[in-house]
Amino acid sequence: MRGLASDFSSPGDGIAAGSGTRRRGGFGPWAASGTAMAGLAALGLLTAGCSAGVTGVRDEGVARNDPVAKSPATTTPSSSTSSVKKVDVVRLLKEDPKVSKRVKADLKPCVADAYPIDTSYGSLTDGPAPDVVVNVMTCGDAVGVATYVYRRDGDAYKNVFMQEEPAVYSTIDRGDLVVTKQVYGNGDTVSYPSGEIVTTHRWAGSKFTESDRVENEYSKAVGGDEEVDTPLPTAQSNN
Repeated sequence: MRGLASDFSSPGDGIAAGSGTRRRGGFGPWAASGTAMAGLAALGLLTAGCSAGVTGVRDEGVARNDPVAKSPATTTPSSSTSSVKKVDVVRLLKEDPKVSKRVKADLKPCVADAYPIDTSYGSLTDGPAPDVVVNVMTCGDAVGVATYVYRRDGDAYKNVFMQEEPAVYSTIDRGDLVVTKQVYGNGDTVSYPSGEIVTTHRWAGSKFTESDRVENEYSKAVGGDEEVDTPLPTAQSNN
């Protein structure tokens, strides 16, 4: 369920962010056959280039000794290191007075000390440090139950955006906050909602404002027959 959008990342495919469980889209065998045709075409060109002479090698004359221009050296950062200072998001949520009692009570590890939390760091508010996007999910189906954005304020982090409701998930997309909420009707399974609402939010001085909204309705004629109906989490209260 993570990401909520249609089998997608991006931060997927289908909408602007996330990686969901609704099994739609994709290129399937056409993508594989397209790759194979490209490989055959390349092989054909190579064969044509080598067949110009009797020996199978083209005679282009004496090789040139001109120096070859080199591309500027680049340093590839190590995938195991990061310059971003990580935040203890579990502690952040538990100490945040804006987070509901229900979310705090349900915030428990799924296995050992692994919490059902996705965290993203990026620039959303032009703050002094990367902003922190936190998505809280269920352990079993990874259904989002709450999403938050924290902005660095002095030595602490301030809650500047939050939604606490089932099937919600936020991502960072080129400086914008993209929030996806799955819409479920009667009889829908967790993996096959009736639709989704995708809202884009931009930082405007001291708060986020909605700048765009897309509502998608999904067909009932495809998929979902093999799915087992799983009840959705109940809406969170802001007490």
